[in-house]
Amino acid sequence: MSTDTVAVAPVAAGRSVRRPWIRDLRTARILRFAFGLTAAVAVSFGLSWPLFFITPMLVAVFLALPIPAPTIRQGLDNIFYILVAFVLGLGFTLILLSYPLVYVFALGLSLFHIYYLANRGGPFFLVLMCLLAVFILPMMGLQHQALAVAFTLHFPGSAALAVVFIWLAHGVFPDPPTAYPAMAQGGFKPGYSESAAATALKSTVAIWPLATVFVVGEWTGQLLTLVFAAIFSLSPEVSKGTAAAVKSMKSTLLGGLAAVVFFFLLVAVPEFHFFIALMLFTALLFGQGIFSDKPGARYLPSAVIALVILVGSSMTEGASITDKFIGRVVLLSAATFYVVAVLSALNHFWPQREPIT
Repeated sequence: MSTDTVAVAPVAAGRSVRRPWIRDLRTARILRFAFGLTAAVAVSFGLSWPLFFITPMLVAVFLALPIPAPTIRQGLDNIFYILVAFVLGLGFTLILLSYPLVYVFALGLSLFHIYYLANRGGPFFLVLMCLLAVFILPMMGLQHQALAVAFTLHFPGSAALAVVFIWLAHGVFPDPPTAYPAMAQGGFKPGYSESAAATALKSTVAIWPLATVFVVGEWTGQLLTLVFAAIFSLSPEVSKGTAAAVKSMKSTLLGGLAAVVFFFLLVAVPEFHFFIALMLFTALLFGQGIFSDKPGARYLPSAVIALVILVGSSMTEGASITDKFIGRVVLLSAATFYVVAVLSALNHFWPQREPIT
């Protein structure tokens, strides 16, 4: 549904006096996105704690969605999902990584259950966090277990701060008192599902060998390739997996080009207040595109995330944003090629069985 054509109910007198600039839902969303992302970037980049970039990244993800303000229960649920996922990943790292054969078997079993949960309508955020945890933490543990422990300790804190910024943005720029249309809730499907199990098994078969090679070869430098491939394979249907990969590729190109321009403007005026003003201007431009009917709007939320990550990783001494941009594109290309090739082969030799009616 277009955010431009949402009918707006009359604004209450008190609210219209306090916030006369919020005339419709689209305007509120654009301003909220720009304010929330800029505030998160200002605090995160200003303090620069470990994994500081996680906070603006998650803020960009959730404020780009056309949904109402998260409830306290939803915010706490997301934090709980992170804790569950990273406890799982830390268990793999501290307990199983010392026994490679056991680890590989347990990884395959865990991947199957993660994909099975996704195909039964489980919380997508929990699925995503579990995938990240079982890949990122063990790969860090191959270098040093302290890295995995530090990542586990700092990630939930950064995520919790992101929830605070999301609530703050909704508080400063609330939606007009417009009734959101009733949305169909797929929800979690309890009980055994043969189709979900078959789909999960296909995704596991696609990713498990790749993950095993990465662990055995200790390819920690190419971890993003594994993570991207795992996310693309959430749907083992080739068209959907390919579409997700192509979307990520286009988003990275858009975000990378924007990050290059952003970085060189910042080099010309290396002042923190200019950095914040530039981020606000950039967020306003992206926000107008995200909440529009333009065909390229679906690429912009991920492009903003790519911009935040590339700019954040390039502000260290001696960093090169062009090298990181090119490297990210290469990794996405490798993940795309792997997903398309393996899922095409699986669907050819292992076609989806039609349900019996």
